[in-house]
Amino acid sequence: MTAPATSPIAARPAASRGRRTPEEESAFRSCFQRDRDRIIHSSAFRRLKHKTQVFVAHEGDYFRTRLSHSIEVAQVARTISGALGLNGELTEAVALAHDLGHTPFGHTGEDALHRLMQPYGGFDHNAQAIRIVTALERHYAEFDGLNLTWETLEGLAKHNGPVTGDLPYALAEYAALHDLQLHTHASAEAQVAALADDIAYNNHDLHDGLRAGLFTEAEVAGLPIVGPCYAEVDRLYPGLDAYRRRHEALRRVFGVMVADVIDTSRAIIAEAGLRDIDAVRTLGRPVIRFSPVLWSDLQGVRRFLFTRMYRAPKVMVQRAQATNVVDGLFPFYMEQPEHLPRRWQGDVDAAKTTTELARLVSDYIAGMTDRFALAQHARHLGGPGGAGSWPDEMERR
Repeated sequence: MTAPATSPIAARPAASRGRRTPEEESAFRSCFQRDRDRIIHSSAFRRLKHKTQVFVAHEGDYFRTRLSHSIEVAQVARTISGALGLNGELTEAVALAHDLGHTPFGHTGEDALHRLMQPYGGFDHNAQAIRIVTALERHYAEFDGLNLTWETLEGLAKHNGPVTGDLPYALAEYAALHDLQLHTHASAEAQVAALADDIAYNNHDLHDGLRAGLFTEAEVAGLPIVGPCYAEVDRLYPGLDAYRRRHEALRRVFGVMVADVIDTSRAIIAEAGLRDIDAVRTLGRPVIRFSPVLWSDLQGVRRFLFTRMYRAPKVMVQRAQATNVVDGLFPFYMEQPEHLPRRWQGDVDAAKTTTELARLVSDYIAGMTDRFALAQHARHLGGPGGAGSWPDEMERR
């Protein structure tokens, strides 16, 4: 059960700024719960099941995907939100939707698509999430997208902070139609979702990296935050088998980060004397934060993961092949858009410029799962046709 929103800065369903297309709200669900449910039932959310978090070609294994990551983020976010008396339904909606705009092959695919889209406005996965929930999901009779509340859209657009300067085209197009006040901070609920993302991926990337054999228990036990957790487990459970020892230690890492965010954020909110949600938006700084000490320690963990995991030689082999897939598919569809799905052909016919066509192609590629991108590359360009043709160094250990 979602904890009741008791904080004066919590988002209130009754005070929502509503939906761009007015609808009669449900008698049984709040507007934010309805947003969450629409996200869960969307096609884009289902596709996260086969989109890379870090590793490629891991079907049938235990490595995280974008879907499992999003669920873990939502769990962490609900815990923090409940402890701070915030609206858990809005928090969960933003957390579950925050990665909807990711391409196949994780940040590798995004880097490749952004480079290819440079002449046409670039690519940004946060802006693409807005594009998906406001335009690309086409299931409802009265509107394109999911017609989410203003608060959920604001959270997706600004969960990492105010968005200023040159906006990604996907965000700029929607902001011209619906003012999301991009120059301000988002609600505390959206800020919680952003910090929960940091907590989840730092923890589960340690777990996945260990499982993949990219580094050892002894190495992670030397890291800040992680080391004291291993030491506590060894003190409480001497001689514990390696698998249980790892799990016990890493779940404590979760707990340390979550408790730090809750304690630090409570102090910030109390010190600022905030009276309502609009005061959060105009404060000029985030209210949901790590403490300076833990933030510094977390940078040490991140540096370790960057070197030993995200840029590990075995991972870089897969990154290069993923880049080749995106690099091949984009020009192919630009030159032969008749190979886009039949239901896309109306949009192809309506495209009046090369930029409009490129953005359609970008939407299509960005929506692909890893395995579908591989299959399409094999079908049209004769490339590797599936997980079995990829390097096998990432077998589960």
